[in-house]
Amino acid sequence: MSAVAAVAANPAAAGRATGLKPGRMYYLVGAICMALSAVMIAPLAAAIFASFKTKEEANLVPPTYFPGTFGLESYERLWNYQAGLMTYVGNSLGAALLTIILCLGLTIPAGFALARYPVPFKEGFFLVLLTALIIPYQALLTPIFFMFVQLKLHNSILGLAVIHTAIQMPFSVYIMRNSFESVPKEIAEAAEMDGANSWQTLLRIYLPAIRPAIVTVALFAFITSWNELLGALVIMSKGDAFTLPVILTAARQQTILGGTDWGMLQAGILISIIPCVLFYLLLQRYYVSGLLSGAVK
Repeated sequence: MSAVAAVAANPAAAGRATGLKPGRMYYLVGAICMALSAVMIAPLAAAIFASFKTKEEANLVPPTYFPGTFGLESYERLWNYQAGLMTYVGNSLGAALLTIILCLGLTIPAGFALARYPVPFKEGFFLVLLTALIIPYQALLTPIFFMFVQLKLHNSILGLAVIHTAIQMPFSVYIMRNSFESVPKEIAEAAEMDGANSWQTLLRIYLPAIRPAIVTVALFAFITSWNELLGALVIMSKGDAFTLPVILTAARQQTILGGTDWGMLQAGILISIIPCVLFYLLLQRYYVSGLLSGAVK
C-alpha cells in the first residue's frame, strides 16, 4: 500500500523509474486506484442492495447480488424491532455525545497543563498514561462492572460514557499535549503581559489555535463510543438501555426461516454507518490538519 501511495503521489517520477511514459503512468495509477476503490466499495454496495431485498430473497442460498424487487420491509422490521430503533439510536447518540463532552472536558486541561506548566514528573506521568494503550479494556470490564453496580452506574448512559471516555483518554491526551506544545509561547506571553490570566489565555489564545485538535478528539470519541459493543453488552442489562451495536448483535442471533434475518441486519448496519460518515465529512478539514500538524496555521 505504501508503494501504491508513493506512485499516486508522484506518477511522473514513478514513470521515469519504470520506463513508462508519464501519460501511461497516470492511466496505470488511475486503474490501480479504481481497483482498490472497487474492493473497498463492494461490501458496502452489497449491504445496500441486501437491505432493500424482501425477507425471503435476503435469506436465499446462494445469495443474489441484486434485489429482484426493491422494498423497505427490512427497514420497517428494524424500526419496530423490540423497543424500537429510535430508542437504541437515542441511547447510542446520548452515550457518544456525553463521551465527547467528558473527553474534551478532561483532556483539554490535562494537555494544557502537561504542555505549558512545570508539573513534577510530568514526563513519567505522561509515559504511564500512554502505557494504558497497551492494556485491553476488555480485561478490566469485570471489575468495572462490579464497581459500577456499587455506584449505581450500570444500565445508565453516564456509566457507559465513562467507560468510553476511559478508552479514549490516553490517545486524546497525547493529541492535546502535542497540539498545545505546537502553539508559539510568544503569543501566550504577549497575552499575559496584557493582563490575561491562565484561563483567559487558554480560552482566547490556545483553544482557537488548537481547534482542529479538538475536532480530532471529538471525532475519535464519537466513533469509539458509537461503535463500541462489549462495554455496552456488559454494563447494560435492560432491553430499553441497549445501544445500536448491541441490538444489531441481537438481531444477528434472531432466526427466521431457519436463518438470520439478513435484510434487517444489513439495514441496521447502513443506519449505523450514516452518523459516522456524516460526522467525518463535516469535520474532515479540521480532522486532517489536527491529526497531522497540531493545528497551527
